[in-house]
Amino acid sequence: MSTSPETLVTAAGKLLLPEPGTVHTLAPGLRARAAAVLLRMALDMALDAYWLRVTPSMTRIGKHRMLCLEWYAGHDTARRCRTTWTSLSAACHYRSYELPPAPAEIRARLLEVTGLLVALASEDE
Repeated sequence: MSTSPETLVTAAGKLLLPEPGTVHTLAPGLRARAAAVLLRMALDMALDAYWLRVTPSMTRIGKHRMLCLEWYAGHDTARRCRTTWTSLSAACHYRSYELPPAPAEIRARLLEVTGLLVALASEDE
């Protein structure tokens, strides 16, 4: 079973802003970390789909696809992808000496991932 990046972004949004009346069994920081994982997965899937359209051999090595993105998708999109992916990666990792990510920070990343999904889907080959 496969899911779309948009579905992951929607699920992350529900974790960050649950519907009224929802029982909260997880602390806000844990929900923010879980949302960060979903958002990074969505960004990775969008990058895979982009590279499959542009040149399928680029999906094999993650580091190369991020480095080469600037020449294919433009400087702004590449910078936004690098910055967002890096901050989401940092938010995903649990460290006992750090606080969990703030929900407001992950909400901002949710908006950025949503914009990147649109930008990567609309890029011309």
